[in-house]
Formats: sequence, structure tokens, C-alpha cells
Amino acid sequence: MEAVRLRRVNCSLAQDLGGKLADLYVDARETSPSETYRAPGRQDFLNRLTGDIRRPGFAMAIAETDCLVGCTYGFPVRSDGFWWLGFDGALPRSIEQLTESGNVFAITDILVRPHPQDQDMARRLQERLLSDHQATLGATLVDQADHPALTALRSWGWLDVGEIWRPVSATLLRVLVLPLGE
Repeated sequence: MEAVRLRRVNCSLAQDLGGKLADLYVDARETSPSETYRAPGRQDFLNRLTGDIRRPGFAMAIAETDCLVGCTYGFPVRSDGFWWLGFDGALPRSIEQLTESGNVFAITDILVRPHPQDQDMARRLQERLLSDHQATLGATLVDQADHPALTALRSWGWLDVGEIWRPVSATLLRVLVLPLGE
């Protein structure tokens, strides 16, 4: 088996990798054992990726051998708390404080081409991205119908803190956070 290299990618290279990332997205979603969950299509993924690349602080980490085998990307959550709009109920005070201090990093997506020799690639990628940003708290939103993603994230220590409504996706999403450091 070839060694897998993890590295950060800048916005320009992320844009250049768009087609390969879309292929990775399709491969990762088609082979996941998702019950009734249907992930958005290739073009929806590319549209979301383009929007995220434009966000201040966008960052991506990729895993590669002789080809792209995984990636994760996201951006720092702004201190104004805008990312949390639509949260159902009161946002826990500790999350508000970390957001205000600029210590929260949102992971938008984690994609891994299934490979039996490295079942842990997705976790390694998200750890790399969060540690590179010295975040105190990771945050992500997951469609509540995506049971495989929810199960994986929870097994890596992500905590479910509630629901959030995003009009763009017209769906209720689960909010998961990953406390880092002390």
C-alpha cells in the first residue's frame, strides 16, 4: 500500500482541484451504506464548494497517494455568531463565548474514497485541519437523515448539541461540536 500524505491546500489549488473533488464526493457518497439518505448531486457539491472557498479563512486538507483519496475543508466561525443563526433554542453559553473569542472552526465537509487499509482517514483529516487552525472547538452541521455521517462523527468524539434550520438547504440539520484541547 502506498503511503498517504496529508497536506493543506490554498484557495487557488482548491479551485483547481474542483473536478477531482467532485469525483471524490460522488465516489464517497455512492459507496457509503446510507439507508434512505440521498446526498445532493455533483453540481450541488461544486456550488457549495465554490461558496465556501470564498469565505474568509477557508482552509482545506487533502489526503493523497498517486491520486486524491480524501479531503476536508471549512472556515473559522465569525465572532458575530452569524453561523449559529437558526439554532433551535438557546445556544450553550460556552459555545457563544468560544465563538466570540474566534476559537471555533466549522468543518463543511469530510470526503474519503473508501479504502479498506485506512478506515481512519476521515478522522485523521479532520484532526489535521482543526489542529492547523488551533481551534478550541470544531463545529459541523449534518443532515439528520445521514446516519452514517452522524454515527462516524459521534464515534470520533463529536457531541450533538441541537438542531439548526438552514433555509438554503430547506432542512433541519444536527449541530455537532468537537471540544479540543483542555
